[in-house]
Amino acid sequence: MPCSPAELQKKSDEFLSRWQSCKDHPGVDAFVEFAVAASSFTEFLDARGLPGLHQNARAVEQQVLSQFDRWNTDPMPEAPIGDLDRQIAEFGVRIAAFLNDNTDASPGRRLYQDDTILTEFLPAKKIWLLTSNPDDWKDVITQAGYFNIQVEVCRQHKDQKTSPDPTIVLVDAKALEPAAFNARVQALRSRFLASSIIGLQLPPDFEGLHLALRHGCDLCFPRGTAQSAIMARLVKLCGGEQEPPYRVLVVEDSKTASTVIQRTLKESGVESMAISRPQEVLTALSKFQPDLVLMDMYMPGCTGVEVTRVIRQHEEFLSTPVVYLSADTSIALQVDALRLGGDHFLTKPFNPVILNAVVRSKIERYRILRRSMYLDSLTGLLNHTTSKQRLGAAVSTALAEGSPLCVAMIDIDHFKKVNDTHGHPMGDQVIRSLAWLLKQRLRKTDAVGRYGGEEFLVILPLAHADRAHRLLDRIRIDFSQFSYPVPGAAFACSFSGGIAQLKPGMNAPALVKLADDALYQAKRQGRNQLVACS
Repeated sequence: MPCSPAELQKKSDEFLSRWQSCKDHPGVDAFVEFAVAASSFTEFLDARGLPGLHQNARAVEQQVLSQFDRWNTDPMPEAPIGDLDRQIAEFGVRIAAFLNDNTDASPGRRLYQDDTILTEFLPAKKIWLLTSNPDDWKDVITQAGYFNIQVEVCRQHKDQKTSPDPTIVLVDAKALEPAAFNARVQALRSRFLASSIIGLQLPPDFEGLHLALRHGCDLCFPRGTAQSAIMARLVKLCGGEQEPPYRVLVVEDSKTASTVIQRTLKESGVESMAISRPQEVLTALSKFQPDLVLMDMYMPGCTGVEVTRVIRQHEEFLSTPVVYLSADTSIALQVDALRLGGDHFLTKPFNPVILNAVVRSKIERYRILRRSMYLDSLTGLLNHTTSKQRLGAAVSTALAEGSPLCVAMIDIDHFKKVNDTHGHPMGDQVIRSLAWLLKQRLRKTDAVGRYGGEEFLVILPLAHADRAHRLLDRIRIDFSQFSYPVPGAAFACSFSGGIAQLKPGMNAPALVKLADDALYQAKRQGRNQLVACS
């Protein structure tokens, strides 16, 4: 399962405990706290890749939020409590059953047993492919195997229980009537609480996609979607990458208000830092690196708008969202605040559910924008500029701590021939496949960037040259086994690489030059090999 049973059990217990507290002391304050807990649990299940349980939690959350329109004074009516209690009890039973079925899941395995430093635990990912036309998907099945993804073809719906559940269930709609497809998806959704369900070869019209999503699909690929695009999404879903927690800087002169805000954010899993003096905002931004600023409108000697205008004078903080909090409901004030650098305006007293929703939606969009600035659009790896920045930081850390660091330059062999013979779209697919493989095989503490067209920079902290060579050589061998189908044939590619280890007194450009020189030596010696500089 995407998160540990202990982690899910803890979050479930917190959610159910908060509901019990709400029942024991029914009132507006307790209900608002439970609403925050419900939203937090819903976000948690979505972030941890548990789509079935997420849908159940979202249904509970929507039922909870609907009550805000019906009452806002104590005591809470008995009818909503009774209805919610039954819904939450059923949800709790599903969570308990899911935990019981998945607690004994097989542990992950190391891809290579002897590499204790340079490989992660990599559990094999399992995908079910429900199709009556398996030959249509043989290239996808083959490609998936290169990424430690096992695709099991099922011509009929499987009734026996498997443990653990598949990471993804692919449902081919090609030979199914729309009603039959939707019924199959609905049955799968009720059965698999942690599996992503993806519809393939669906009609591209609005109604067909709308019904597929309504009946339980998490993602739909219309007919004609390139299999490379499908493969890209499968690799991403099986990668299980989790983003770091959202971070919010609270600028609020009232200690009481600041405490309430931070407690509300914590309920939703958001990290925060609070300052009471607006004059400290630039230092706090540099130190904490928040995804968003929650700004009080009126503070001693300074307004929130004035603070934001100062923030916007610094290029690195131009895109950081600023959300104002104020008891002033003046429309003129709100318009002026937004015109002068703000992104949203919330009035006090704020609804904590709305506050968390605004914070999360703003941060999500901010991180998408930031990714487009820092990451390569084709591969999702670090772009050239960010790669150099990351390397500079890694070199500084290694020199300061006296720890080892290796850098590798990797270049795809005869890449121009691929583009000239098979076209640039196929060339892009070759680049993406190497990027996926590197991301999967490297540690989270490593970094990999697209340095040029078909050239990659790999940064390996706490690694000596011999271990770096062993790891990258295994990746080289596996990459050379990839098969790229073209009309009437298939072809393979290889890469060459140069490895350099940091030495005392060396800077980042010198380290890259050493790795680059080793790369060209590998090219001169015949390609499809790695050379570590001495």
